[in-house]
Amino acid sequence: MVEELPEHLTLLGGRPGRLEGTAHTKVVVYEGFRADAPGATADIARWATEQRPHLMEALDTHGAVLVRGVVDDAALLNDVAARIGGELLSYTERSTPRSQVDGNVYTSTEYPANQTIVQHNESAYAHSYPRWLFFASIVAADTGGETPLADTRALLDHLPADLVARFRDQGVLYTRAYREGMGLTWQESYQTEDRAEVERYCEQHGIEFTWTEDGLRTRHRRPALVTDPVSGRESWFNQAHLFHTSNLPPATREALAEMFDEEDMPRAAYFGDGTPITDEEMDAVRDAFETCLYAFPWVRGDLLIVNNLLVSHGRRPYTGERQTLVAMAGAGGGDGAH
Repeated sequence: MVEELPEHLTLLGGRPGRLEGTAHTKVVVYEGFRADAPGATADIARWATEQRPHLMEALDTHGAVLVRGVVDDAALLNDVAARIGGELLSYTERSTPRSQVDGNVYTSTEYPANQTIVQHNESAYAHSYPRWLFFASIVAADTGGETPLADTRALLDHLPADLVARFRDQGVLYTRAYREGMGLTWQESYQTEDRAEVERYCEQHGIEFTWTEDGLRTRHRRPALVTDPVSGRESWFNQAHLFHTSNLPPATREALAEMFDEEDMPRAAYFGDGTPITDEEMDAVRDAFETCLYAFPWVRGDLLIVNNLLVSHGRRPYTGERQTLVAMAGAGGGDGAH
């Protein structure tokens, strides 16, 4: 489905724009760049600086902007993301494997090519999270590998009202059990070998912690929804469906349940009062995400900017090589609102 942009956003610095997507999720698309053209780096940097107010308006309204053919390496992503989003953020309180590439530019989540990364808002489980995400396609996959998006304001319209109300009232309780050979270790997640440093971080960010023979066990509560500071609309903003054990393949879930007590499962999610979230309730969330999805094929040099409060992202399986880099900016959170 193609709709028209407001006139003042249809041409930014000579680059034509349009609105693409579905009835639920829309992306503002700008074209007319060639990252390998003579003088392109300076041209792109200047455009990003001059058009920042318009890009932010598009992000505040629609939640995502795709600039085609504009960024083809980590250094340029670092520069352009900082010009638009301000100081770039480091990846803290990690839940997935990534590698630092250049400054605060990282690889996207390093999961095997045959796996789907389900929809999520970045670091929605954490005390603080990025407001804006910048994805750059350095190598596009031969097939697949899209980064599907979903407007998480629209998502609320596709969930049972009583379920939304319960999440709004109670939030989400996230639990993690860190140990060698079972996901990230606490050293990888907190990027330190110092237990005292981990304890200080947990105390400062409202995380209950217990050291165990195997490693570390944590519990913390976070809101399940946020309010967009621009429009005042609510947005689904949590990772309950990722942490919930129903996100695991059935055989893996069964094997882990036989190996560990409930509190020692690598990751789990509950309602904020500690009561279980049923598989059916998590399936309703996944179905709502599926209803709202929009995906586009990556092309080398594409820059995707996402308002993390309003739009979730994921990854589809792929063949061939794929390298998508990410930078993050605009610290949010702390009070659970924005």
